[in-house]
Amino acid sequence: MSNLVRILLAIFLPPIAVLITEGIGLQFLLNILLTLLGGVPGMIHAIWIIMRNR
Repeated sequence: MSNLVRILLAIFLPPIAVLITEGIGLQFLLNILLTLLGGVPGMIHAIWIIMRNR
């Protein structure tokens, strides 16, 4: 899946973007927690995960 699609997913559905990139694990659970605490921290974390795995 292209990075552009993942980044768009990270903006609208951050946990799904992390799930596609990393699978179920610590980063996915952390992103769910960050998204529940506020949308922006979840988005930032998801974009960071996507850019880290280039």
